[in-house]
Amino acid sequence: MSEAPPAPARTPPRTAATTPAAVGVDTGGTFTDFVARRGREYVALKVPSTPDSPERAVLEGLSRLGARPATRVRHGSTVATNTLLERKGARVTLLATAGFEDLLEIGRQERPDIYSLRPRRVEPLVPAERRIGVRERLGPRGERLVPLTPAAIRSALRAVKRTRPETVAIGLLHAYANPAHERALARALRRSGLSVSASSELCPEIREYERLATTVTNAYLVPRVSRYIEALERACGPRLEIVLSHGGTAAPAEAAREPARQLLSGPAAGLAAARAVARACGFERALTLDVGGTSTDCAFVEGELPRRRAREVGGYPLLLPLLDVHTVGAGGGSIARVDAGGLLHVGPESAGAVPGPACYGRNGPPTVTDALVVLGRIAGESLAGGTLPLDRAAAGAAMEKLAGSLSARGPAEAAEGVLLVAEALIEAALRKVSVERGHDPRDAALVAFGGAGGLHACPVAESLGCVVVLFPAQAGVLSALGALGAASRRECSRSVLLAAEEGAAIERTLRKLEREVRTRFPSAARRAARIERRAEVRYRGQSHEISLPTGPDLAARFHREHARRFGFADPARAVEVVTLEARGSIPGERVFRGGARATGDGVGARGERDRSRAARARAGVTRVRHEGAWLRAAVRERGAMGAAAAVRGPAVVLESGATLWVPPGWSGRLGAGGTLILRRRSRA
Repeated sequence: MSEAPPAPARTPPRTAATTPAAVGVDTGGTFTDFVARRGREYVALKVPSTPDSPERAVLEGLSRLGARPATRVRHGSTVATNTLLERKGARVTLLATAGFEDLLEIGRQERPDIYSLRPRRVEPLVPAERRIGVRERLGPRGERLVPLTPAAIRSALRAVKRTRPETVAIGLLHAYANPAHERALARALRRSGLSVSASSELCPEIREYERLATTVTNAYLVPRVSRYIEALERACGPRLEIVLSHGGTAAPAEAAREPARQLLSGPAAGLAAARAVARACGFERALTLDVGGTSTDCAFVEGELPRRRAREVGGYPLLLPLLDVHTVGAGGGSIARVDAGGLLHVGPESAGAVPGPACYGRNGPPTVTDALVVLGRIAGESLAGGTLPLDRAAAGAAMEKLAGSLSARGPAEAAEGVLLVAEALIEAALRKVSVERGHDPRDAALVAFGGAGGLHACPVAESLGCVVVLFPAQAGVLSALGALGAASRRECSRSVLLAAEEGAAIERTLRKLEREVRTRFPSAARRAARIERRAEVRYRGQSHEISLPTGPDLAARFHREHARRFGFADPARAVEVVTLEARGSIPGERVFRGGARATGDGVGARGERDRSRAARARAGVTRVRHEGAWLRAAVRERGAMGAAAAVRGPAVVLESGATLWVPPGWSGRLGAGGTLILRRRSRA
């Protein structure tokens, strides 16, 4: 649900008692969420995002929470993602090895749609006229085949200046094996005052196309993201950290220099928090469902968080470590429309914060949230603790208009159609991260969070065969809570192409990477960092690797893991280490320990009174349409439920920022940390 933010309220005076020690922030396309720790209390807050100047919403929320420079701020953001998807990045010039200037456009020669007669690929971020060839050439072992001369550097510099770039990307052939040529070009460009992204600094790994595309994407994002982070750092002080796509955090300077590492920042924080919720409730296997105002993020977790080293974001390859989250454009604000052929579509376009769904009373379009209002899954006459009136008439009118285009029998039938489409999209996304990858969702718990996760969780779980749904406390701001609990993390990698038996060479490289990782932490924290060593391993000749911890018997462990994953192994075949990696981490906040959980919305005394009054008004019974029939459903307030409380469907459970729909056949109780554990009763 794309729930509206609380109205502005009187900010409490900043005292030692009210100043938070730490704040987690998650900036979305519609709302910016905060969780602040004051002693053992966690206070939640939502404010509307400001896409034209994203830092304004962050600074407003921090101010209302009473944050000061001594407050540690951990921030997950969609600024990099939105910049890429909206194509609002910088004017980039690319320097590539002469003869390889068009590699960015050639790519892997894969068809985006194999059945299309007129396939269209995403346009490269750098057009041909700003792709410049440099006379130089290295071999795959870093040997100089064509030296980079001072004359070649001067020529490249002149050519770059003629293109008038805002930033420059450098991606030379085999720079992962020998960065000398890239470093020489980068020094010359930086002396001229230009911003530079070099592939050997960002991702010194094989696969020239992916490495080049990642470097270009990073350069494209640098100006806008760095301005954003610098504005936050000026206001927040030295204790700001930025959540990265692998779920850890980095210092502002590093995050501003390498914004491509933030493209899955918010979803990564949410996934880490959802895994912690599942573990606290005794589940190692979990599907995560994060439904916000604009999109839905899904993942499958079994033990450790799922990671990948390469994927596409918005059609652009990314060769960096990240958590494996799948996103679809189906959120509370997703717009419902009927095409010329009479088919109903939901998303990916969103009504956003302005004008928002029709039920906000701002002349917005019909959305998933309006369908939920019409069908009664969103109970009461207001949102956000009574501070925003809910315009049910506007939601009904929007669904009525949609019904006319669909030849449906009234707004309720149209609303049911919208939810069927939206939940089919959500179910397909969950199947993609589970069934399509060999995981059985039937023995996994579904962790539902985000503003609208709980409104779709039980119906989707039933379709998937899941028998358990977990609805965390403060589900609407769980990603901000995950940002607060994120570990400080630094990672370094390098492609080496060594035989698994070359232990001495592997150890030398790992020691260099470990030293590099430690230098990226503040000097006072370097000794506390825990270092994990990993290797990307394959059979020689394969094109994909398996990530394994380094150490003794690496080849034997690879054979066993290959057999486990793919059903076969070939012990007689040579095993090759492609890339080595060192991961350093320092644990973050213990936000899920001992049941400590967010307890308020941070809007001051007036907001607390309004919310309590609204909760009393909303408690009781409401009408909800389910499978074509209207049912009487109990309305429960999450904050009023005791430790031994139970809920039985049909019911609607309310809390600030999120709502849970419990259909008939489902019942639950409160578990660890206030999580509602719902189970589907077996049918006779």
